[in-house]
Amino acid sequence: MKHRLRPALSGLLLALAVFAAHAADPKPAPRETLLLRPERVWTGDDDASLTGWAVLVRDGAIVAVGPADTIEAPADARRIDLPGATLTPGLIDLHSHLFLHPYNEAPWNDQVLKEAEAYRTLLAARHARDTLRAGFTSLRDLGTEGAGYADLSLKRAIDEGLIPGPRLFVATLAIVATASYGPGPRGFRPDLELPGGAQEVSGVDETVRAVREQAGHGADWIKVYADYRIGADGSAQPTFSAAELRALVETAHLSGRTVAAHAATDAGMRMAIEAGVDSIEHGYGGSAATFRLMREKNVAYLPTLTAVESTEQYYNGYVPGQSPPTPKLREAEQAFRTALAQKTTIGCGSDVGVFRHGDNYREPAWMVRLGMSPAQALRACTSVAARILRQSERIGRIAPGLRADLAAFAGDPSQRIDALRQPLLVLKDGVVYRSPEEPQAPGQDGPEPAAATAQPVR
Repeated sequence: MKHRLRPALSGLLLALAVFAAHAADPKPAPRETLLLRPERVWTGDDDASLTGWAVLVRDGAIVAVGPADTIEAPADARRIDLPGATLTPGLIDLHSHLFLHPYNEAPWNDQVLKEAEAYRTLLAARHARDTLRAGFTSLRDLGTEGAGYADLSLKRAIDEGLIPGPRLFVATLAIVATASYGPGPRGFRPDLELPGGAQEVSGVDETVRAVREQAGHGADWIKVYADYRIGADGSAQPTFSAAELRALVETAHLSGRTVAAHAATDAGMRMAIEAGVDSIEHGYGGSAATFRLMREKNVAYLPTLTAVESTEQYYNGYVPGQSPPTPKLREAEQAFRTALAQKTTIGCGSDVGVFRHGDNYREPAWMVRLGMSPAQALRACTSVAARILRQSERIGRIAPGLRADLAAFAGDPSQRIDALRQPLLVLKDGVVYRSPEEPQAPGQDGPEPAAATAQPVR
């Protein structure tokens, strides 16, 4: 299969990624017993943060949380004081692409067609580091976009402590209908055999086989493109039949895996929802009735607002704070407000990779701009996101027994969401990956490059 990495190449990529990560960052300290004393703690359960609380961490887990004078820390505990800061659960982004970088640096076609998988894997390792240091301790990565199963090696390297990065929940190749996804075939010579950005299938049998192949390789989630720009006029239209979608979802669910559906149109969303998918990505054309159906069927919504803002900046002259919203921005904003009014479950999913890794905070900032309270947006990036991942018993809140995935920010993001721009401390599994001596957020040390040619939101 053309998307698979050869074993020798896979080993080389892993070795290079490890070398690159260690060249940039010292090896993190081993797990310690830590007493964290911020000014405030926001646990993920309530709206308000709690002043004067502390958190005790041992063996990678949270063992106590509460008023500081009630927590007994052992004599050998390392004390970390965080004056003026708020400690939160580690943040979660449910729609990311570590193997992409912003389209104003290189168009999507160029990344898939011209950048070697070794180079893309090295970049992905750097992106993972930048994301973790920004306070995002878990990511759902929804497709390598032509880099095969390299996300599985990246996840393994992170899990084994070879490179720094967030907890990864990966979708590997993603599944698309034949000839519906790039690169091409429209716009290229018909005699060219192009590498694909995802795994192409036609019919129930091929769809089931693709799910089983990806599951067998180790995919945590299955991603399907329920619609795409296949219309004669370039418009987005459903790409799979109802039978194909039902077979895909049934096969994934039988294996214990959940399904994320790219769907930008109301028709594509409804077909995916009725087939039983677990999340809808983008949903820009969703109607009130469709978002209400999502609530009734417990289907989560990942709005990817920042991706739209970014592509409109790159290609359509949008200038935040100066230009009026473009038609695409207005559509995305209306969809989000509609989902919020219908009480649809909304998680934080930004489509980072379209924009710079480490700038994931822009998505909850958009959510607040469009009507969520800061505390609601924080929950979308913590406890709600963990529930969508089926990981509520491990991550997403500050509570005894959960893993010590934690982040501290200057100020109080439960009151002012922009505080997420300033991470001071980041722990994953009780290991410190960012300390208060490093206030500069990754990804904030330079302007983004100028615009490139138009490319799609993934």
